[in-house]
Amino acid sequence: MKKILFLLIILSAVLLAKDINTEELLKNLGNSEWVIVDTRDSNEYNGWNLSNLKTNGHIRGATDFSANWLKTKYRNSKNRDILKQRILEKGIFPEKNIVLYGKSEDMKKVENYLREDGVEKIYFYDLEKNKDYDKLPFERYENYEILVPANWVKNAIDKNEIKIFEVSWGSIKDAAVYLAGHIPGAPHINTDSIEPPPKWMLNTDENLIKFAEEMGISKNDAIVLYGEDVMASYRLAVILKYLGVKDVRVLNGGLEAWKGAGYRTEIGVVKPTPIKDFGSRIPLNRNLIVDENGAKEVLRDKKNSKLLVDIRSYNERIGKESGYSYMDRKGRIAGSVWGKGGTKSTTLEDYRNIDNTMRNGYEIISMWSGLGINTNKELTFFCGSGWRAAEVLFYSQVMGLKNNALYSNGWMEWSENSSNPIEVGEEK
Repeated sequence: MKKILFLLIILSAVLLAKDINTEELLKNLGNSEWVIVDTRDSNEYNGWNLSNLKTNGHIRGATDFSANWLKTKYRNSKNRDILKQRILEKGIFPEKNIVLYGKSEDMKKVENYLREDGVEKIYFYDLEKNKDYDKLPFERYENYEILVPANWVKNAIDKNEIKIFEVSWGSIKDAAVYLAGHIPGAPHINTDSIEPPPKWMLNTDENLIKFAEEMGISKNDAIVLYGEDVMASYRLAVILKYLGVKDVRVLNGGLEAWKGAGYRTEIGVVKPTPIKDFGSRIPLNRNLIVDENGAKEVLRDKKNSKLLVDIRSYNERIGKESGYSYMDRKGRIAGSVWGKGGTKSTTLEDYRNIDNTMRNGYEIISMWSGLGINTNKELTFFCGSGWRAAEVLFYSQVMGLKNNALYSNGWMEWSENSSNPIEVGEEK
């Protein structure tokens, strides 16, 4: 019995993560045998200072694996498969030395998960214990502030610094999620206002400005958008930026992030207060959204400085399915490159974490590199009707990439014109 107890003590000592100090961590930064992993909220990795630190962002060269992704509500077979794939993509292999950093409780949760996956050489770097952490090089996304955490939104609402809107498809009577509980003070925006049926293509500039005035949005406002389906928020965010609204931000993770932070929702319809003048009669950022002719200009580029990037599922890309119940045209724009997306037209797994927050930007760029997409070029994103591509464009702006654009009407418009070149089938 004593021998068994002794062996258990030895085993537990071997399996316990070892603490590492700042000097040891500095010495191993850039060493390919060591992988540094941020276990905090993904907003902190992006650049937000949510822990009252002396610096913000993440340790240079670190990847991320937030303890938030291990919450019970995210435990399903699809998410399990995604997390296992992400571990490989992040280079977290059993033979590597893995340094988890953040808060003690977050590091322990991630440690337990990784041990179940066969990772044993784990070290802890506790930001609360190591007061000299500011000796480490930290970095952040250039425009992290346009993708906001729930606590920032709460503070801005309390100070009356922003106008917040819930964005989703359907009139108010069909907006079941909104009616069940929305962020206090938020009116509902029906996406039909910006892309009217039956084609759901982008509304005219005149009507978009009229829509903004009806919603009480001027070019000088600070706007925050959110929804249960976060994609709709990004769709509208890009359109408002196109119109020239000064400050447009999106709640990272949407309604779920607000609820997860413990903030209350309210029931009842909030009506917007219309204004008479948006501040301009024409869009002030016209280069942000291109039409069919603009997409053709990208394809005709002789300098090899532009790319038309397809943000759709693989089955849509090869013409196996259209992706939409109301449109049966299949295939891809000839000359475009595939940028991945998700498994279907309503998902974007390749660009999101499992809690619907933005995926690690360095992984996005690495994915693009493997697909032949050079971020030094001007990238124009398209999908079926603009939702998925708008989200990816917004993420590229968060990362600080310049001169990218949205082909808003995408495959819906392109495939409608029988003279436009299309391709189907597998690509070489």
